This record gives sequence, structure tokens and C-alpha cells, in this order.
Amino acid sequence: MALQIIRNNIINVEADAIVNTANPAVGVGRGVDYCIYEAAGWDRLLEAREKIGEMSPGEAVWTPAFDLHAKYIIHTVGPAWQGGSFGERETVARCYSNSMELAAKLGCESIAFPLIATGTYGFPKDEALRIAMAEISRFLLENEMEVLLVVYDKESFEVSGKLFSDIRSYIGDSETRYDAVYRSYMPGETSGPKQSGSYRVESPDHRRAKSSGRPGFLDRFLNRDREESHEAKGTLPELQEAPSIDADYDLLEDEYAEASYAPSFPSGAKSLEERLEHLDKTFQQYLFMLIDRRGLSDPDVYKKANIDRKHFSKIRSNVDYSPSKKTALALAIALELSLDETRDLLARAGLALSPSLVSDKIIEYCIETSNYDIYEINCILFKYEQPTLGV
Repeated sequence: MALQIIRNNIINVEADAIVNTANPAVGVGRGVDYCIYEAAGWDRLLEAREKIGEMSPGEAVWTPAFDLHAKYIIHTVGPAWQGGSFGERETVARCYSNSMELAAKLGCESIAFPLIATGTYGFPKDEALRIAMAEISRFLLENEMEVLLVVYDKESFEVSGKLFSDIRSYIGDSETRYDAVYRSYMPGETSGPKQSGSYRVESPDHRRAKSSGRPGFLDRFLNRDREESHEAKGTLPELQEAPSIDADYDLLEDEYAEASYAPSFPSGAKSLEERLEHLDKTFQQYLFMLIDRRGLSDPDVYKKANIDRKHFSKIRSNVDYSPSKKTALALAIALELSLDETRDLLARAGLALSPSLVSDKIIEYCIETSNYDIYEINCILFKYEQPTLGV
């Protein structure tokens, strides 16, 4: 199972265990503690809590959930923020880890957390979120459980200001970048740099390809389109020599080079029937080729992709599996694919990154900056009110 971030009141969430940020002394505190007592039933929950007695920061204990949509309430005591010099971060980390370990011992398949200690205790929200992600991801690498991080409102959820500043700058600059990548190739387009009669684009993908001495996939793909167009008119533009289609395919198999969208049929094949006889690998076949070449196990991949084991088993057993876009992108992140490789993987499922979607721009930013932490990526997507990846 995996991690989901949802916006809700935790008392409305259905899970095997609901985590309460408890008052250390026997009694009802404020915030989440107060709401949980009210929803579960004051008298019975307070009686069960009295049997536990006083608790220490970072400790986790359980009571029945009574009237909540859960089996158990796991009570944990967060620290009051005093500037970070009194072990507050370590205490919050123990709150998460101890709560999940207790849930596992109780046989829970799901657990729902609030953002611990960020209310009346004043723990900085961005630091609390970073700690929560670290502890949850560490736990999920070794355990199967659905973990829900429940955020009450948008203001309760914060990520590093610098990170969001960088992403806003990237998104704001995207129109210029997409103009360069897409519009420069339009028939009759005269703006933008050219070279030897073919449109040349100084995009990040092109710069990487140029520095490696090989044309990038956009160059190969678009130069072929222009060749076909001129061939129909009886003329050919002056183009740089590019690898053959078969060479592209061999390069993909052997080196995971920048992938081309070229179909692998002989250049002389003109009929639809001949072309259909030379289909390339399906999404599923290409995915598992990449996994095998990287020497990864199934758990390595589906855990890093934030996908549960049952879903991944369906992918492995069906050569014609057609993924949703968020599943395909999650797998690309898990495999740490480049932007070109990601586009190729998506294309095999009939999908594409769009220049007009905020979510796709965020994912492009993360790939370009080598951020392959799917939990952090999902936090960013959630903050921008975009669909998260994986489950």
C-alpha cells in the first residue's frame, strides 16, 4: 500500500487507526484532541484514556475508536516548539514511527495522521511535513500499509518557501520554453534559431543531446517529419545526418539513450499492414525492460512509485496494460527516468506531458532538477491542488 495526502477533517476519515495528537496529561486538549473526543464519545474515550495515565512526548498508545470510523485511536504526544533546540524534531519523528509500528502490531492495514504538533504546539508546518514524509516513506519501504496524511485546510499545509519560489519561476517561464520547443517546429515558422535548413532549438533536452554528440529525440522525430513532407514535394531540406530508425532502437536497448518516438518498421514499408507488423514494445514490455536493465526488484519499483503491490502485480501480468497518466508518471519517477525517457514511456501508453497543465510542469521541473522523491513531488502537487502520483 502507499501514502495519500487528503484534505478532510480527520474525524470523518475511514481507517483502521486514527492518530490523535494527545494531551500528555489525562484530560482533553485543544485542536485535534478535542475534535476526536467529541466525535468518539467523551465519556467512554476519557475513561479509556484514564487507564493509560500520563504520557511522554513521542510515546504512542491505543484505545478503542468508539464512534469514529475506525477500530483504534492511536494517541501520541507531540512536542511544544521551543525553537528546535530541545529535540523537538526527533520527538515528532518518534510520534510518526511509534504510531505506525503500533498500528502494524495491531494488524492495521490503514492509518490516518494529522500533521502532528503544528496546531497549538506551534511546530513549523514545513518542517513537520518534511519529517512526516521522511518517517512515512522509511516505514513504507519495509511495510505494507495505507497511510493517509489528513490536512484540514490549505493553510495547514506548507512546503519550503524556496522550493515553491523555484517552481513558480519555472512555471512562469514555461511559456517561453514551450514556445521554443513546440512553436519553432511549426511549418512556415521563421522565428527562432535555425541550422542548415532545419529548425534547431536550444531547449534543455537539445543542449544535453548536443553536448553528448547525439541528436535528441525531438531532433530525430521532427527532422523525419520534415523529410517526409519535403519528399512528398520532390525536395529535401539540408539536414544533419541522424541515426537510422534501427540504430535508434538498438541504442535504446543497449544504452537507455534518449528515446525516439520512431516506429521500428523498415524504411521501405509503406502499407498499413506492413507497419502494423513492426509494432514497438508496449508500455508494459518497455517498463519491465527498464526495470530489468536497472537491476531493480518489483518492491523497489512499486514502493518508490507509491503504488500498492496488487496494482503492480496487475501491470506485470498484462502485456497490454494501459496505465493512467498518474501511474505512468509515478513509475517514471521510481525509475528515475530522464525527461526524454519519461516522454517515451508515456507515449507507449498513448499519453504525453502537456505544456498547458500545471501538474505536468511541476513534474518536468522535478525531473529536470533530479528530484525523484515521489512523496515530496506529491506534496508539491497537493499544494498546487493537482492530482498526486501513484495511488
